[in-house]
Amino acid sequence: MLKAFKKLETNHQKLFALIIGVAVIMFWRGIWGLLDVYFLPNDVGLSLVLSAVIGLVILAACDVVIKELV
Repeated sequence: MLKAFKKLETNHQKLFALIIGVAVIMFWRGIWGLLDVYFLPNDVGLSLVLSAVIGLVILAACDVVIKELV
């Protein structure tokens, strides 16, 4: 995919980057909203702490998997 991206003209690269950036932000916003509604909605503090801990565990697990694959 990176080779195909490099073959695009500069204007197309900028447009493609803008579209991907908007998509990432919309996905993040959707997940954030779902977590606000469904993940411990009555205890905001606990929801924030657990979200941060779960996120860190996922990132650490991904790091371990990537090191094993390399």
